[in-house]
Amino acid sequence: MTRVLVVEDDAQLARALVINLQARQYTVESAPDGATALALSVTAPPDALILDLGLPDMDGVELIKALRRWSRASVLVLSARNGSEDKIRALDAGADDYMTKPFSMDELLARLRAATRRAAEAPLSAPVTEARITTDAFTVDLVAKRVRRADREVRLTPTEWHLLEILIRNPGRLISQRHLLKEIWGPSHGTKTNYLRVYMAQLRRKLEMDPAHPRYLITEPGMGYRFEP
Repeated sequence: MTRVLVVEDDAQLARALVINLQARQYTVESAPDGATALALSVTAPPDALILDLGLPDMDGVELIKALRRWSRASVLVLSARNGSEDKIRALDAGADDYMTKPFSMDELLARLRAATRRAAEAPLSAPVTEARITTDAFTVDLVAKRVRRADREVRLTPTEWHLLEILIRNPGRLISQRHLLKEIWGPSHGTKTNYLRVYMAQLRRKLEMDPAHPRYLITEPGMGYRFEP
């Protein structure tokens, strides 16, 4: 049974989340602050966390960073902070997804299911030396660094390959714009999001069956991109 830790200082909201999760057969614990959340994560490691950023004893981003030193639990941020900077900081720290309040319970549950399913099917610790990703549209061989579509090899530029490889190696995970820019172009390019738009458009034209309505290379507006296997 999937174990979820709800980290939320609003007691009424925390109770509502616990009740809804338990009704769907999750094992649930809650923590009103970061210190309690860290202690519970050690004594009863969760499979996923639903995390508010505005905690009374620490910023939620610092909690994510602390968890990521040793835990691979899925982290779904649920916060009243809706600025792109807050989203980027959380994602760069290691969050898997980000939702803003007010929110739909059905959407939150769907995102939680997706995050835990991705973690079970494609853990980040999985070896990549044998990785070959196949979709209905294209196949990527991470070892040979080759891409094929409809039995034809697709020629990518080094930059296109680098961008695609980062997304492919993190299936389902939302990768922030800032992280991609720094990884591909260096620290001085962390705000030049137009670079990403251009290269993502090129990748979609080469790989997606319908580039205008991509199925695999997904944009999360204001936050980043993800590869949906």
